[in-house]
Amino acid sequence: QVQLKESGGGSVQPGGSLTLSCAVSGFSYESSGTRKLCMAWFRQAPGKEREGVATIGIDGDIEYSESVKGRFTVTRDGPDITLNLLMDSLKPEDTAMYYCAADLCWRLVQGPGEVRDWGQGTQVTVSS
Repeated sequence: QVQLKESGGGSVQPGGSLTLSCAVSGFSYESSGTRKLCMAWFRQAPGKEREGVATIGIDGDIEYSESVKGRFTVTRDGPDITLNLLMDSLKPEDTAMYYCAADLCWRLVQGPGEVRDWGQGTQVTVSS
């Protein structure tokens, strides 16, 4: 059974920093091919669709959305996989519920509608 357990989040002033972590377990995967595992952070603000923030493959390939590139850093610690998101220079528009996700890469890259396993979400609020 796949489990994703998030921690971190909270409230911070603009320009501040936060770190999110997600412990991933129970996933059967391979390091390449159709069963290659990818992990990602998505976020969803009130009234908006869930959007991808950062994706990291089990082989270390990383992608960021344009809105967070240069400010957020995604890392993966293994072999008991922990997914981290270091968020710097936070802006009010970063305010959202942040979700950890893990799935086969070919599913995850198609967007949140194809992802089968999610964390419970953690709130990030950036406000003065």
